[in-house]
Amino acid sequence: MTLGHHYGAGTMKIRDIAIENDLPEKFLELILLELKNARIVESVRGAKGGYGLRRPPSEIQLSEIIRLIDGPLAPFGDADQLRSLIARNDDNRALYEVFLKVRDSAAKILESTTIADLISGHQHSRKRSSRKKEKAAPVLAIAGRGAKE
Repeated sequence: MTLGHHYGAGTMKIRDIAIENDLPEKFLELILLELKNARIVESVRGAKGGYGLRRPPSEIQLSEIIRLIDGPLAPFGDADQLRSLIARNDDNRALYEVFLKVRDSAAKILESTTIADLISGHQHSRKRSSRKKEKAAPVLAIAGRGAKE
């Protein structure tokens, strides 16, 4: 979310992103490389170089990032795998149907949520709450979090 918050303001150095998100630089480099290979972020070399989002935060779906880093959107496997289990396993069909519904619901939410949504939601909740900030998942923190609280 850091890169989403800084979208349009130039690139950010890995060191600055790492400090802002309390992440090890080497770990961050691996994540940014995956995001770069997927054309979600771009890098600029040189003294004024760094990383930035390739597209506006409103055009980057949360599902895109999660699939890239973690694979399937839900802990129950992909939809085709679940449909196959439903078709061939009479004893557990009802359970697999529930898993498929959970997976489909999670996918729908993640596919309709963008980095811009997270940024605006984060800023809104910050005004309402003075609780100590919770650590976000590293990839989401990088893609969308705003300035330090």
